[in-house]
Amino acid sequence: MADLRIFSYLPNPRVWKATIAARFCGVEVEVRGASGKELREWLWDYDARPLTEPERASLASLARTGRVGLTGAQLFKTDAFMAAQPFGNVPAAFGPDGKVGIFESNSIMRAVARLGAAKHARYGRDAYEASRIDSFLDVSLVFARDSQIYLLALSGGTIDAAIHQRARDAFAIYASGIEQALSPRHEALVGETITIADICFAAELALFMNEHARAEQLRERGLEKILHPGVQRDYPLTFAHFARLIAHEHFSPELKPYVEKLLSKAAA
Repeated sequence: MADLRIFSYLPNPRVWKATIAARFCGVEVEVRGASGKELREWLWDYDARPLTEPERASLASLARTGRVGLTGAQLFKTDAFMAAQPFGNVPAAFGPDGKVGIFESNSIMRAVARLGAAKHARYGRDAYEASRIDSFLDVSLVFARDSQIYLLALSGGTIDAAIHQRARDAFAIYASGIEQALSPRHEALVGETITIADICFAAELALFMNEHARAEQLRERGLEKILHPGVQRDYPLTFAHFARLIAHEHFSPELKPYVEKLLSKAAA
């Protein structure tokens, strides 16, 4: 039995925070899920699975209206799922008994790091280092909020100059902080080894790269990509660190093909 089970739409770099951490920490993580569109046909539960048409009819009482990302969709969420996941969102993680729910990708990643802490200190070697890691994770949430609003607006065709500017400002603040943290030529954000702070950074930047797939929507509104061709010159240490992480054996199974696909869209 897996140490942790995660249910989510896929592909999802925020889920990969946990799977990358699991490879570093020797923790077994099981991931269940499908595309966002397909999740409309799934039972949202610890034992998440696709539903048949007869099951959908018999479970009509479980239907709930989706919100962020699946706004207005009819989703089938069990009472047990809602007890474990009070906000009703994915990614949704569960302990082995299916009763303990963990939500928000950084918290799910932290859980993996804690499960493997006895052998691998990816969440810091003491309280001070762990708290510095938390600082990076908390800052990432601010960036992630504006990033999500921006990417959803791009995919939904509702992007405007105000949303674009907020995302641009959020990225500049985030990337500037990462650049400063790496300025003494450190190989990692905290200490000298990769921690979950680095994992979070790589996943969030990879997700933000979905902007490349929506360049046409930006052009139609007279807006430029935030990840413009010269952005790596603006933040050289940040992008060099990102490249090192993507090439790492524990990051590359999910993130490398994901990033390469998006970069191919940028080149096109």
